[in-house]
Amino acid sequence: MAVSKLYPKERRVSGFSLLEVVIAISIFAVGLLALAALLAQLGGNSTKSRYMSTESLLVSEKMDDLNRYPYNDPAIAVPNGTSAGSLTADFSATVTVGAVTEVVDYFDQVRISSCNGNMVETVSGKDVNGNTVYTTTTHAPDGSISIVTAATAPVPTADMLTFSRRWVIEQSPANQPAGVRRLTVLVSSPNATVPATLQTSMLR
Repeated sequence: MAVSKLYPKERRVSGFSLLEVVIAISIFAVGLLALAALLAQLGGNSTKSRYMSTESLLVSEKMDDLNRYPYNDPAIAVPNGTSAGSLTADFSATVTVGAVTEVVDYFDQVRISSCNGNMVETVSGKDVNGNTVYTTTTHAPDGSISIVTAATAPVPTADMLTFSRRWVIEQSPANQPAGVRRLTVLVSSPNATVPATLQTSMLR
């Protein structure tokens, strides 16, 4: 009599092959790289937005300053030619209006920081003797304001942003009434990693 041998049922062992693991890791790595690139772009856009927002405030500030001068002030006079100032280079000129002669700078530099909760703004300019001075205005969280003028620039802080402002005063356009002038202000950031500029014009 033949005896038949009984073999246990073979069990299939399920799992991942090496090829499947490599493919899964590759897909995961591509996803991480895409996410990293997105985060870097968002960070760059956020920094540029911060610069552009600050430049917008600085343009408005300078426009208000120029708009407050009386019509015959050397700061906004155009005694020779059709315009005064420059948007491409730091420019100064000796301007005479009537009996008044002044050296007018058509540029300045602004440094802004928010150290210790204070908003600190430093603007370069000239004193009555033509020497460069730095006027620092500090806005404290409690609303108080302090202004200090010094012959040297403030010590840079880690969060300090530096901007250059240039402006041009133009004679009244042909289609505007006599006495109207166009003011154009350009604000730029010397930061090479965030090349943001803003230019605005207005009539006064």
